[in-house]
Amino acid sequence: MRRPRVAFVVNGGPGSALGERAEAFAARLAARFACRLVFRTGGKGQAVGRMLAEIAAAAPAVCYVLDLAASGVAAAGAYKLATATPFVLDTGDAVVELGRALGRSWAGTAATRGMEAYALRAASAVVVRGTFHRTLLARRGVRAEFVPDGVVVDQFAPAQGAPPNADPARPLVVGLVGSSVWVPVRGTCYGWELVELIRILRSRLPRPVRGVLIGDGSGVEVLRRRCAEYGLGGAVEFAGRVPYADLPVRLREFDICLSTQTNDVIGNVRTTGKLPLYLAAGRFVLASRVGEAAGLLPSNMLVDFVGETDPAYPTKLAARVEALVAAGEDFTHRSECVALARLHFEYDRLAPRVGAVLDGVLGTSSRAGRGSGEPADTPPYQDLFTTTPTPPNKPAGEHGH
Repeated sequence: MRRPRVAFVVNGGPGSALGERAEAFAARLAARFACRLVFRTGGKGQAVGRMLAEIAAAAPAVCYVLDLAASGVAAAGAYKLATATPFVLDTGDAVVELGRALGRSWAGTAATRGMEAYALRAASAVVVRGTFHRTLLARRGVRAEFVPDGVVVDQFAPAQGAPPNADPARPLVVGLVGSSVWVPVRGTCYGWELVELIRILRSRLPRPVRGVLIGDGSGVEVLRRRCAEYGLGGAVEFAGRVPYADLPVRLREFDICLSTQTNDVIGNVRTTGKLPLYLAAGRFVLASRVGEAAGLLPSNMLVDFVGETDPAYPTKLAARVEALVAAGEDFTHRSECVALARLHFEYDRLAPRVGAVLDGVLGTSSRAGRGSGEPADTPPYQDLFTTTPTPPNKPAGEHGH
């Protein structure tokens, strides 16, 4: 039987997080579908033309568009207009709210709103990466399937043997991975809490502490200047962009990984692709009690974040780290985190869900669905810890949303 052709249309380049997601799905669905990867390269105008040409060359039965961004949506939309070929939209952000927070102009925000409205209306199926995002779209009459950000666990899980980070004389390393984009409207950027945390902890912990930020963006220079103002010297490493294949080794150097999302629509719709990586690497995570992390992690890994900006958040983080160190918390390896990543974020489990979505659009039998290992009635999250996490997107005391 001839396999249906699927074009994975990626609003990013090879090696990007979206590229990794597309490649993971394509590899695992290759027995069911003839998959072609179409990446975005160059400027927006040129990218649309190149992507459309590649889609046309592939002649797919369906396009799978990763992220709600102009180039991929325009290319898949144009191909649908010309050939009536359906497309699936896979999105992980509240793009209108995100654009507004980044200071996009009124005209830019209106354009994004129009693109979102078109994509949601024209898509034959919608996939989201956060359960709250699914709820928000349901309120707008849009049905969406939940397929969170994923990871190849064995690529990140530490090899058997002596646990890493076991030397008590070494500094406590706190790190994060992600693009740091300065947000003028909020006066903050990804990684600001790391710099503030290191500043506070330097005088409070009985052992040295250092921070590591992996990623680039407009916020990095702002954070560098802030480190200079605080006299942190080499206490914070700005590692820049690190190839995805090199991330496992770097993550295993961390004692604590930070995963911070704002307590608003932008933060609550996300899984955030870094959380599965941290868990798969067996790291101890400190996350804001927002979005998917709120229903996934135990209480000692969750810290309340209030509103769009929370100037007190670094102080709350510091208090938690102090308490963990004082209690003798083991930061060497968290096997329960690896198990959690396998259960909820392993691509071998996520790909069958995508296969079922594609089958639904194409009207074919779902041989890539439940029979491929996805439990029939798995709840959104199962607790692998000794404590009970807060249900996703529910208020946590006075700091709920």
